[in-house]
Amino acid sequence: MKILIIDEMHESIMPLLQKEGHEVEYCPEITREEIVATVAEYDGLIIRSKTPMDRELLEKATNLKFIGRAGAGLDKIDLEYMAERGIKLFHAAKGNRDAVAEHAVGMLLALFNNVKNADQEVRKGVWDREGNRGHELMGKTVGIMGFGNMGKSFAHRLRGFHVNILAYDKYKLDFADDFVQEVMWEKLKAEADILSIHVPLTPETKNFFTLKELQSFAKPFWLINTARGEVVSFKTLNEALDQGILRGALLDVLENEKFQKFTPEQKAEFEKLAARDNVLFSPHVAGWTFESYEKINKVLAKRIKKAYTAC
Repeated sequence: MKILIIDEMHESIMPLLQKEGHEVEYCPEITREEIVATVAEYDGLIIRSKTPMDRELLEKATNLKFIGRAGAGLDKIDLEYMAERGIKLFHAAKGNRDAVAEHAVGMLLALFNNVKNADQEVRKGVWDREGNRGHELMGKTVGIMGFGNMGKSFAHRLRGFHVNILAYDKYKLDFADDFVQEVMWEKLKAEADILSIHVPLTPETKNFFTLKELQSFAKPFWLINTARGEVVSFKTLNEALDQGILRGALLDVLENEKFQKFTPEQKAEFEKLAARDNVLFSPHVAGWTFESYEKINKVLAKRIKKAYTAC
């Protein structure tokens, strides 16, 4: 097949696909206009998240057989129209699930042990042991919202910490094991000391975490979000932190990740968040390790091969 790669990928993607006899064009700098003009020539597209795969673009892709998504999020893809057209979708959540899980655990440990503040103080010659006294994970109840690739991998990483793990997934059942208890949302909210979000961005999850929803948790808790920033706004996070509903927040994703396009309200609320010692940020890199960069390619190539070898 003739395949167009429209985003930056690990260099291994070309030989992996060419080995199966595919003709591959690597064009990470291509513009949306150029994609629309030429997409009819291709059987497959390999994408990240730069260019939305909306109906306008897909209607031009008259020969398209599949889209390979180098990552997990599918919110920029018109899945309904793809299904109508019979276009296959391959995504590589298995390629970066371990990276996401490790990053979430790392951020949690860093916050619990005041690593950022302690490091900055020691560099300045301040030796404040009491002021940097931390918390232990052991004995805490960790709630996981969404038990797909990311949520399951996060739970797996926590097993050595002797925590209680409660998991809720609206669309998945019978996934409990010796370490993970499958619960309803209300039970998770009643018991969680920590909540880690692992859900996709959909109309249902967008702004799901309103202040009212956060107030319905039984006790103050720490929030980890390595999924999609749009599930909770800056304003809601600040209100929950001000009211003591949240004990802290770990944010790898933001409701708006383009600082130059912040609304005035977003700018003010983000600056307030950024001034807090109990909030840690990272720039949407939870799944972006040197290892996952290559693993994603292997997952995609394997899925494409399996689908078309079977045919």
